Amino acid sequence: MEQALNSSGPDAFVTLDAVADLSARRFGMNWRRAGARGPAADVQIEIVQGQFSAAFDQHWNDLLSRADVPNVFMQPRVVGAAGPGRRLTALLAWEAGAAGKRLVGLWAFAIGKPHLSVLPISALCAPATDHAYLSAPVIDCDRLEPTLGAMLDIIAEAPGLPKFVALESMSGEGRTYEALIRVLQDRQSRFCQLDAKKRPMLVPGAKPESYLADALSGSSRKKLRQHRRRLGEKGRLETLVIRSAIDVSRAFETFLKLEASGWKGRRGTAILCRSDDAAFARNLVAALAQTGDASIHMLQLDGRPVSMQVVLRAGPAAYTWKTAYDEALSDFSPGMLLFEDCSRAFLTDPDIAFADSCAYDDTGYMAVWRERRVVIDLWFDARSGVSAKFSAVARVQKAYLPLRETAKRAYLGVAEIRARVQTAAASQQIVPKCGSNLPPSNDSLARACKS
Repeated sequence: MEQALNSSGPDAFVTLDAVADLSARRFGMNWRRAGARGPAADVQIEIVQGQFSAAFDQHWNDLLSRADVPNVFMQPRVVGAAGPGRRLTALLAWEAGAAGKRLVGLWAFAIGKPHLSVLPISALCAPATDHAYLSAPVIDCDRLEPTLGAMLDIIAEAPGLPKFVALESMSGEGRTYEALIRVLQDRQSRFCQLDAKKRPMLVPGAKPESYLADALSGSSRKKLRQHRRRLGEKGRLETLVIRSAIDVSRAFETFLKLEASGWKGRRGTAILCRSDDAAFARNLVAALAQTGDASIHMLQLDGRPVSMQVVLRAGPAAYTWKTAYDEALSDFSPGMLLFEDCSRAFLTDPDIAFADSCAYDDTGYMAVWRERRVVIDLWFDARSGVSAKFSAVARVQKAYLPLRETAKRAYLGVAEIRARVQTAAASQQIVPKCGSNLPPSNDSLARACKS
């Protein structure tokens, strides 16, 4: 593991010894709350930038077994997959005990301008990488408040670290979120919630065989059966799960091409549209596949993928990270058919406690999953007490976001009208009316006029 660097510049990181001194000075006095569970113990915070060694996997896996939120996007291999151009910073919380030290918390950030910030401010931003959809720290469920308190102390006091923290898609409920709010309130630190959404989740229950039957209407289930039968009439239809590291990397290349061939490619948002995104995604999938934490579910027609789903794992949690389908077969809903197969696989896997859709909100097809996770955008100042600068920044940002959303809806509305007008104009120019004196442009048009 690469240690933090010493520097006298504005972006300096404190050394590990300095971090330990800061933690010892603040943590022991301030973070033993009444009613806290477990014996008092020293928590030391390590500030790290750079790559994690393979030996760190053991610490990470041990932490996952005790974590309140098993967030795959804080996985050291995911953070390490980012390119060297990102200013990544990880806070590691270690607890010393009779059996030696153990990892009790990990929170990774990128230093830079927060996403959608209207002001050119610098903050610790989480998630630390692009294409990540949860910013919650991974912390031992019995050490939530002491660890969060120590982490905020270090952010507040370490020279070279921004004091503002910007969390996008933070868990907006549960023990980690509640502990963070208590810590901020106890410190009298300023914080501001900017947005909140509900994201579909799947939580297996006592009767997994009836989950989809209860979640889907009878007409929807009938339509999916028809689509599956009609698609199967075109060839051999089968669902596969790719798990071995070599096969996952190969299948992911097929996924990238399939995604780029669809609407994401036309909009310029497919992973292959940006070389940095492609490099990061390949590194991420390859790294997680090495530990069995990346797999690809695939619906094939005569051996050709018609729908693909990339699934990431962190302990008992599954994350449906990316999906793509063959739009030439959209009449058969291949994406929904694979979603149905993936859901059944998750429901019958005894090692999965829940599956997170990673969806933007609950308006898409994944809303079939009945459970919901609240995710919020939360900004706060890690320092204690009143912060006039943070209050001003938060007010500006809260005023800006509704205006941006209104402008976005207006833009999309105009774009949709323009597309309809262009489509109508093109159809009038290209397709002649039946019985007119204009010659058809090709045989297919002639046949259309005769029918």
